[in-house]
Parts: sequence; C-alpha cells; structure tokens
Amino acid sequence: MVRALRAIPTADAPGDEAGTRLRLVEAAGEVFADQGFRDATVRDICAAAGVNLAAVNYHFGDKRGLYLASLRYSMAAARDLHPVEAPAGSDARERLRHFVHALMRRMLGEGRPAWHAKLMAREMVDPTDALDTVVDEMIRPAFGVLARAVADLLGERSTRSERVKLACHGVIGQCMVYRHCMPVLRLLGTQPAAGTTASDLADHIAAFSLAAIDGTARRGATTPRVGAGSHGGRRR
Repeated sequence: MVRALRAIPTADAPGDEAGTRLRLVEAAGEVFADQGFRDATVRDICAAAGVNLAAVNYHFGDKRGLYLASLRYSMAAARDLHPVEAPAGSDARERLRHFVHALMRRMLGEGRPAWHAKLMAREMVDPTDALDTVVDEMIRPAFGVLARAVADLLGERSTRSERVKLACHGVIGQCMVYRHCMPVLRLLGTQPAAGTTASDLADHIAAFSLAAIDGTARRGATTPRVGAGSHGGRRR
C-alpha cells in the first residue's frame, strides 16, 4: 500500500509523527465508517488511536481534514490493490471484464480492512462535502476507463454519447447491488449462493453486460429514450 501511505500528509515528519498520523487515519476510518462523519467525535477517534486530543488539529487541522485523509487513504489502497486499468494491449472486451472484476473487489473490500469499503459506501448513501473529492480523485477517472471500453464496443467516437453513458450506468448498477442491497436480497431470498465470490459475481456481470452491449451495437446508433415506452405515460 505504498500509494496509500503517501496519501497521508507527512510534511517530512519524523517517524514517530508519521506513525501518529497513520494511527489516527486508521482509527478515524473505523469510527467514521461505523458512526458517520457527523456523529463521530474527535475524542472517540483519539482514544481509539491512543493519542491526545490535540493530535487531530496538529496533524490534520480539524475533523474534516482527518475525514478527507481517511477517505484518501482508503481510495489509494483500492487503487493499489485493484487497479481498474487493464494491461496494455488488452482489447475492449477484456478491458470491460477487468474493470468489473476490479470494481467488485473494491466494493466488497477484498484485501483491505472492512472499514475501507464501509466508509466509502457510507459516503455514497449519506454524502458530505467530501463527495466532490471522491468523485474527482477516484470515481471520475474509473468511469472514464469503463466509458472508453464501452465506446469502443459500441463503435462510438465519444465517451459522452447517451448510449455509452447508459451502458456504463448499467454495468456499475449491477455491481452496486451487491454492495448496497444485500439486506434486501436476503429478505427476498435472492442473495448469491453460499460460497459465491466477488470473482464469480464479476464473471456474471461482465458476461451479461457484454451480451447487452453487443445487442445494443447490433441495433445501431438509435439512442434509447429514457422514460419512453409502456411505463412512460399514456399510449396514443
């Protein structure tokens, strides 16, 4: 997690100060993930990190600065462990498959402490003003990787076309179900079977998405009208 460690500001601090920063970021990540930014207290974080109350202001300025540092640490760890970029020379189909596998591992927290994925999920459903940072530094670049693969598969010149955007939303939405909707799936009795791995889910999502994109490409350049159809209003 080299880049993850670099995500924590050190200001050329001695080793003991850098260690204090790391303990604060990791303790804060746990507390913020459990309680949310608004309910988490600096006192609880410092107690969990084993440092005095002044340490947060000294190292991060305030609670918001520490929250941003925790998010950036988590994002850097995700990029280190599960890069969404496929190896150079991969074709568009392999780039999409690679993206889905990386995204599923990121969302399900493979290889990282549980608080990483939980903190990011909380920021998605109960956003703070740090969401802009998350989008600019992690989500937008990742979305661009997917959009370029989808545009190539659809034969689109622009990654901003409506067909590309809708297809990307479909791919990401399938992944998000397994991060945000598991309680509902369990109540429905439609949760993945015991022993199903992130890789198993990613294989299904990638295959399903590629088939759908292939079908869209065969239908040509007609842009779907969102909201139109049998559920879009009165038929005439």
